[in-house]
Amino acid sequence: MVQLHDLRFTPFISEDEINAGIEKVAAQINSEFAGKTPVFLGILNGAFLFASEVIKRFQGDCEVNFVKLSSYEGTTSTGDVNALMGLTQPLDGRSVVVIEDIVDTGNTLESLDKILKAEKVKEYKIATLFYKPKAYKKTLPIDYVGIEIPNDFIVGYGLDYNGLGRNLTQVYKLKENKMTNIVLFGPPGAGKGTQATILKDHYKLKHISTGDVFRYNIKNETELGKMAKSYMDKGQLVPDQVTIDMLKAEVRSELDGNGFIFDGFPRTVAQAEALEEFLNEEGTQVSAMIALEVEDDLLVQRLLERGKTSGRPDDANEAVIRKRIKVYYEETAILKQFYLKENKYFGINGVGSISEITERLKDVIDQLVEEPQS
Repeated sequence: MVQLHDLRFTPFISEDEINAGIEKVAAQINSEFAGKTPVFLGILNGAFLFASEVIKRFQGDCEVNFVKLSSYEGTTSTGDVNALMGLTQPLDGRSVVVIEDIVDTGNTLESLDKILKAEKVKEYKIATLFYKPKAYKKTLPIDYVGIEIPNDFIVGYGLDYNGLGRNLTQVYKLKENKMTNIVLFGPPGAGKGTQATILKDHYKLKHISTGDVFRYNIKNETELGKMAKSYMDKGQLVPDQVTIDMLKAEVRSELDGNGFIFDGFPRTVAQAEALEEFLNEEGTQVSAMIALEVEDDLLVQRLLERGKTSGRPDDANEAVIRKRIKVYYEETAILKQFYLKENKYFGINGVGSISEITERLKDVIDQLVEEPQS
């Protein structure tokens, strides 16, 4: 994967595939222009690499000229093609081979067609390394095509994104954001941990538990773990930035996956804003905050029952349990409002069998996933 400016791109067409496309086009041109002296007209900036390879393979005399047209800004075509620049020789009565890096909308070719006809060329052919048939809206024939591709935005081998990527020796396509990122909440005893395990397996998501991340970093004495422990040893809260940096490392290790279940984070609006900012930097976002809703008395009963086997003292004392539940609501109330404003909050009835609750969660998540996992 490569990153250019603010976007990420994934490998798409290998060097071997590109070379095969070049060989295919060169062979066709050699066959049709045997005994002729064509003018190769390379379209800058993108076609410089493709043009050099085709021209090197031409088995005869030829002339070469490069001209410049432009119809792209960022990742979309502006629809307006600038005037031809750089033509240094008359083309009257000549056989011309136009060399393009890519043909998609056809706007460039339509303008070029008018220019070449005004130049009174004898004939001209169009050669392109890449061709997007689904994007092409014109009627001009494309004579030589190296590789047909879907209507994806690509970079590499002469193609750029806002100036970067032309020097890449293979082609990459824009990484589509299909990640599903769930902030999962639930008061103590709601069964959040059980449901997180089921959901991560079903949707093939990465489960990121703040507690697990802390324990891993402290146990392995990472720099962030040492920093967190220094605060904890003093009885102080670990600063948000330390927690966020730990989570960033976890997220960056799984950016090629389907998404994440965040468990135990964010706890504050500041943390929610930091998470949102970080995910945006990585080309994704929080899909939803889903909260399991269970009445307090039932939560207390569940935890007291769990305390008989869990060995956790905070599961055996009703007063402690009710305090934990109270803290949960105090922490999440403001976060509920934060995600409600973004239409990303979903409250789920957390009462019933494990499978019943799972189905309710799936009903919500399936609305967020473009292609639900089976």
